[in-house]
Amino acid sequence: MDLSYGAEYESFRAQVRDFIAKHKADAPRGGGLRDTKTLAWQRMLIEHGYAARTIPKEYGGYGAKPDILEARIIAEEFAAARVSPGLGGQGISMLVPTLLELGSEEQKKQFIAPTLRGEMVWCQGYSEPNAGSDLASLRTKAVLDGDDWVVNGQKIWTSTAQYADWIFCLVRTEPDAPKHQGISFLLFSMKTPGIEVRPLVTMTGDATFNEVFFTDVRVPKQQIVGKRGEGWFVANSILRHERGSLGDPNATLTRFNALVELMKQETVDGRRLIDDPVLRDRLMRIQGRVMALRANDLRLLSARVNNQNALLAGMIVKLEGTELRHDLEGLAIDVLGEIGTLYGDTPYLKEGGSWQAQYMFFLGLIIGGGTSQIQKNIISERGLGLPKEPKFDKRQEA
Repeated sequence: MDLSYGAEYESFRAQVRDFIAKHKADAPRGGGLRDTKTLAWQRMLIEHGYAARTIPKEYGGYGAKPDILEARIIAEEFAAARVSPGLGGQGISMLVPTLLELGSEEQKKQFIAPTLRGEMVWCQGYSEPNAGSDLASLRTKAVLDGDDWVVNGQKIWTSTAQYADWIFCLVRTEPDAPKHQGISFLLFSMKTPGIEVRPLVTMTGDATFNEVFFTDVRVPKQQIVGKRGEGWFVANSILRHERGSLGDPNATLTRFNALVELMKQETVDGRRLIDDPVLRDRLMRIQGRVMALRANDLRLLSARVNNQNALLAGMIVKLEGTELRHDLEGLAIDVLGEIGTLYGDTPYLKEGGSWQAQYMFFLGLIIGGGTSQIQKNIISERGLGLPKEPKFDKRQEA
């Protein structure tokens, strides 16, 4: 069996490596969403086809035809070089593919290009205090008043809301309809009067989430994606893309390569920790999981290109991806020994405390975006066809 990519693809790999070698110094290391270097790097990646590769040119992408092996080569080379593969996040990874599928032509032209370039930052208005795992129970309402929707209510766990330019938001527009049928999907500016953002500090020590309050927020009626009352269908498209982005195998591979380097550098009594049999065994177990996650990603890419259904393959990404990253970051903390227990402002932190921060961050993501328990229910019931868990009969309360 010949598993080589062939001369054509190896030539493409050489092009990618040449680009990285020439421009590696231009890549950002850290930096915020508005960082000038980050935005310039994103524009360069799009121009050369290493970001937004298959997004049509008329919407700000590179316009290449989908190619599974090219996508894999780009991911491999950027991960091996530990170079930023460009921006992701809720706008690029979740909203853009949904607009390409379900948005109007006007919405595609207005929102996709600036989102891809990082000029328009988005947040997601989904969860509410009493509508988390049961998202369809949301109560934030929108009432049509002339040419505007008037939105009132509250969202919680809203990532990047304090930085966002726009929000994609689920609201209840048909109060008398069944809960899954009375929801609409709106897009509106975070600068609209009546929006209040309150940061929530998490166990990472940073305000990575927010509460968002809406008081008589007026949204032009054409800023709805899909039909009125059919927002649940749009929401599920977003959720599919969200769960895939939370378990990104390419980001995991980059992080795994960094872990290998860390284990080569850290020593105890002059002995490299990568030579410790217990730690090396843990590393190899994680490596196997990384390889499996990347193989599953190839299956998803293939299904997308060939317009096939890979439902179960998509369902496992968020569950395995977030738990894998948490275990990976945890191994790094163990490798660091007593330094791994440090957090915050101390000169002894390695790599700016990124291992500790990511360990806590992915513990949060095991909960966020649908808890691991919820994910297992989805996989078992919708993916494997197992019976649903029994529901409590409220009549027994009488």
